[in-house]
Amino acid sequence: MKPHSESVVPRKTWRRVNGVVLLDKPSGASSNAVLQSVRRLFSAAKAGHTGTLDPMASGLLPLCFGEATKFAVDLLDADKTYETELLFGVVTDTGDAEGRVVQRRAVAVERSELETVLSRFHGRQNQVPPMFSALKRDGKPLYELARQGIIVPRQAREVTIHELALLDFADNRCRLRVMCSKGTYIRSLAEDLGNALGCGAHLTALRRTAVGPLTVDQAVTVDQLAELSESERQVFLHAPDLLLQNLPICALTEEQVRRFIHGNPVSAQGQAGQYRVYEGLRLLGLGELDASGILRPRRLINTSD
Repeated sequence: MKPHSESVVPRKTWRRVNGVVLLDKPSGASSNAVLQSVRRLFSAAKAGHTGTLDPMASGLLPLCFGEATKFAVDLLDADKTYETELLFGVVTDTGDAEGRVVQRRAVAVERSELETVLSRFHGRQNQVPPMFSALKRDGKPLYELARQGIIVPRQAREVTIHELALLDFADNRCRLRVMCSKGTYIRSLAEDLGNALGCGAHLTALRRTAVGPLTVDQAVTVDQLAELSESERQVFLHAPDLLLQNLPICALTEEQVRRFIHGNPVSAQGQAGQYRVYEGLRLLGLGELDASGILRPRRLINTSD
């Protein structure tokens, strides 16, 4: 009798991949799940993202691989743009459609009243983060406490709403475009709007359309990537400096490069602030230029390749 043979699944080979993929995340999937799916498609050894989207939300999720992960934090500070749908008259415990309905109220809201209330939410304001969030209290995410029925006080944080445009309003629903600062919770905004109108509200849909200068029009889906060969996918792997488009450029001489990449400051011209630093077309990293004209390395990439 021949010995039983089992098929051996080849072990995944990871490789060094440096770059950024602009992903159009589907609704219903976690940010980490789609990150791992795309990571496998590119066989990338190191991966990260520039801030999560709730599973219910869809839209732009920049994914970073290799050296690009060093700049993910810079995009976390960028303004975000969303398109969202609210349902008035229904309050849920999570502030969105995935939660349990805790209250129903009558709705008698006119478009003019809604527009007036929306105008009050422009600009800087204090916002209380929702219990169903990843913020931590004593090392535990707030959403874990919320699922246990535990509500704890949260400190209000200052956020800025740059734009709050009414796109549509009908049948107790409205669609909004929101451009806001980092740390803004759209679910909290929906709840605050509902309370201001006296009828309550929750999110029924949320789509992120932009992160800083990057837009969802540039993005690709996981399914689209999966249909391509590994070589064809490379067109969607952008250079790491895609994350740094909003920063000015500082070009160094050959001698300056030698000092800069070893962590030493160099002289440079320009206004004080952050710069993306290059040798020719090669990105070296980020530098901080002070008022005296000294450029100090802030974050360097591996230039050994």
